[in-house]
Amino acid sequence: MLAASLDVLSIGPPRLTAGLNQMRRLDLAASRRVFWDVPDLTADDLVTMAAQVDLRGRGGAAFPLADKIAAVQEAARRRRRRPMVVVNGVESDPGSAKDRVLLLRSPYLVLAGALAAAQALRARLILVGTADALVARSVSEAAAADPVLARLVRVMEVPDRFVSGESGALISAMNGRQPLPPSRRTHASHRGLGGRPTLLCNAETFAQLAVLAMLGPEGYATTGDPTEPGTVLLTVTGAVARAAVVEVPSGWRLGDVLGMCGAQAAEGVLVGGYHGGWLAGEGAYEVPVSRAGLDAFGGFLGQGAVFVLGEESCSLAELARAAAYLARQSSGRCGACRRSLLSLARTLAALADGSGGGEALDAAVREALALRDALGQRGHGTCSHPGGVARFVLSALAVFGGDLAWHVLQYGCGRPAGRALPLPSAPDEARLAIDWSRCRGHGLCGQIVPELVQPDGQGYPVMLDMPVPPWLERKAWRAVGMCPELALTLVPADPASLAALSTSAAGSQAVGQRQVHAIERSQATDASPDLAVSEDWITDITSVRAIPPPD
Repeated sequence: MLAASLDVLSIGPPRLTAGLNQMRRLDLAASRRVFWDVPDLTADDLVTMAAQVDLRGRGGAAFPLADKIAAVQEAARRRRRRPMVVVNGVESDPGSAKDRVLLLRSPYLVLAGALAAAQALRARLILVGTADALVARSVSEAAAADPVLARLVRVMEVPDRFVSGESGALISAMNGRQPLPPSRRTHASHRGLGGRPTLLCNAETFAQLAVLAMLGPEGYATTGDPTEPGTVLLTVTGAVARAAVVEVPSGWRLGDVLGMCGAQAAEGVLVGGYHGGWLAGEGAYEVPVSRAGLDAFGGFLGQGAVFVLGEESCSLAELARAAAYLARQSSGRCGACRRSLLSLARTLAALADGSGGGEALDAAVREALALRDALGQRGHGTCSHPGGVARFVLSALAVFGGDLAWHVLQYGCGRPAGRALPLPSAPDEARLAIDWSRCRGHGLCGQIVPELVQPDGQGYPVMLDMPVPPWLERKAWRAVGMCPELALTLVPADPASLAALSTSAAGSQAVGQRQVHAIERSQATDASPDLAVSEDWITDITSVRAIPPPD
């Protein structure tokens, strides 16, 4: 999702989005005109103020900010090490763009909150993590224009994966390791960036802290639900006339937000992104925009991503697509990510295409419940990804009951399996494909990579319709290379990524000449039905034949 293409709206007087209705971007001079100066505050001042209004993190976990600041302060005192401040601007959920909008259009407000925390904690540096090159440029230019920020602020780009925005994954990337959640539970407040105590919050949280410091607790609490004062940023997309980031007082009706964005008749409304929950289309209009209000309706505020699914889309097909995306975007470090998520994706695919029946529905509920309860169990990791996926799936199965009956009893609802939900794909993704004129059902591929290939009743392979996850690439290449009939291929989603695939094959210890031949064969098979000779066709064939064999 392009954050720059979204409108910025507000219900009531804007706070975080002040000035954005008049200017595309607030530079340093404009920001000083729109916002008050942030007073000098101690760490104890920040803890007291944040506790007084119960300010919570806005990145999804809703952890009390007062407790987080106090933990960093205590760890820094006990270990006698100056802490670090990290602004998490990765925002890897495809349905959310509020943090990127703030960093692109009002970067000084976010940096003001981070600077207030850094000065109160006597932090050594402020690091801003992002997966968006435009955001990195915006923040770098903003920091360079202010001498104090120029001395403290650094910007780091990380890979754009769904789990890259998890706090542990971001710290890992900034420490020079893979951008994946750690296998053991760690707390950045105790040991984060460079092993130092680290205050890590998302961009909106630091913007809220800046507003709190400007207004004071009493002024901050003059809007919103008294139990959750202040405003909330929502990213509203999907079947709407006007996709936008909307600032709304907490406790306000979600229906007013949807009406402002011109929402169409909805099959369901997803709140909280792909770790959030679905609400029934009509019932969603009465839900309050607050943590407690959404929880009472079975929802989850999360990071404030709101997606409206129109009635013209098959809800179960969209659910199956999203489950496959979330499975391949996991870290692949624990049993839940390596096996359970893929199994759930396969079950939901069978439920969506009508082949699974009631057994698939029972299996989907059972597998999702197991994922929900997996956190902290032996053999499972410590990140929130499996539990978030479970919430997403279970809420969908509860809301889309009408579609479920059609898919279980009548082999489908008759609506098109469109591509409504925003699910980005990487340019180098590939999926396993079978040449059925060659396959003899030996079953070797299913033994090598059972996560992606399962035998049918006659022993022939049934492929999981999704790109190969990164942690299964070596096994997928091995299955291609060992197929006795040369029937298995890895087909790139984009022909332009053909060279990248062959290069990765050449660098793998588990591949050889047969894989390169498989790539050539799949490309030639794709081109053979169309015999119209053109310059593009000649160029494509020439590039395929020019692939050098691996060493």
